Amino acid sequence: MKKGILLGLFASFFFAFTFLLNRSMHLTGGSWVWSASLRYLFTFPIFALLVWRSSGFSRVHTAIRRQPLQWLVWSTVGFGLFYAPICYAGDHGESWLIAASWQVTIVMGLLLSPLFHKRIAVKNLGAAAVILVGVFLLQLKNILSFRLSSVAETLLPILVAAVSYPLGNRKMMALCPPELTTIERVYGMTLCSLPFWLLLAGYGLAAHGAPSGSQAVQSLGVALLSGVIATLLFFRATDLVKSSQRQLAVVESTQSFEVLFTLLGGVLLLHDAPPDLPGWIGVGLIVAGMVASSLASAGRNPSARNPI
Repeated sequence: MKKGILLGLFASFFFAFTFLLNRSMHLTGGSWVWSASLRYLFTFPIFALLVWRSSGFSRVHTAIRRQPLQWLVWSTVGFGLFYAPICYAGDHGESWLIAASWQVTIVMGLLLSPLFHKRIAVKNLGAAAVILVGVFLLQLKNILSFRLSSVAETLLPILVAAVSYPLGNRKMMALCPPELTTIERVYGMTLCSLPFWLLLAGYGLAAHGAPSGSQAVQSLGVALLSGVIATLLFFRATDLVKSSQRQLAVVESTQSFEVLFTLLGGVLLLHDAPPDLPGWIGVGLIVAGMVASSLASAGRNPSARNPI
């Protein structure tokens, strides 16, 4: 359990580069379409090389051939319907605002439990509600200013992403045979989501032209830092606790720290406007909610803290 949380925290640090670099690309005139598609187009050959050097393609390709439609659907949900909306939202708000609003995925992850024949952990849901209040406070300025379009352009796509990411991840964990490694699973999901990214890239070429060199380089940075390093760390963390739905929710909640890393980077590096007073309170609630969720889950079943 502790190892899973630690890996989740490291993953949240590298995931923060997603919001920071996507915001940077927007500020320099790049389109969200290219920010989204280039990340996975760059990620695919990297994971292909990792799989080729470690275990070869036989096992993962065999698993895909057994259930190709399910691999295609849930990979597209877990990667495509997660990342494209995140990039779209990044064009309409500060990096820390997007990262903070993204924490609704914790609530969504808990609410998905019945789909996997598990009960919703009420204590964890209460802690997640605290995080949700924090997210609301971060959006309060836009709401009070009647900037409802800004709220819609950030929260609505993030809600889609917040459901898609844990749903796709959990479906694929259930679908994959136990002999597949984390690297093989991520490679397989990236491979099966390629049709979505190629279609999006085709739209981007027709609507916006080719991406600039700067956007290509920054997208490669997202691919390496977030797409490879962070994804491997996070998927490994969830693999460690996948036998317990409550512990899985706790590991997923470590993503709350993305907002702190992104807030620091956005203000210091991108000169984003910092949160107002309610926003700072919201940040504090998000972190407090994550800690409360961890304590509630650990206190519920102490013997399961370390499933290794």
